[in-house]
Amino acid sequence: MLVESEQLKQPSSTKPSQEQIVRSVIAEIRPDLQRHGGDCELVEIDGSKIMVRLSGACVFCKLSSGTLEGIQARLVEKLGEFFRVLPVAGAAKTRN
Repeated sequence: MLVESEQLKQPSSTKPSQEQIVRSVIAEIRPDLQRHGGDCELVEIDGSKIMVRLSGACVFCKLSSGTLEGIQARLVEKLGEFFRVLPVAGAAKTRN
């Protein structure tokens, strides 16, 4: 019984990774994009650059730069450091 209570008191040492946080932020915004016929997916993280692929209605949307800025602001808030969110062109790759 003592061992169990000690385990409960120990703080969790597993912090979410940078990639997990980025994926979480994108997951938060995806339902709104999908309701309007668009979508966003993480392509790559390269240092302070986060590449995302916008698809569907987001590709030609005049507000897509605002969407990217919103994702960027949320990432800066959650990660505590500056990141640049950049769109990449091309069709989404399918996973096998």
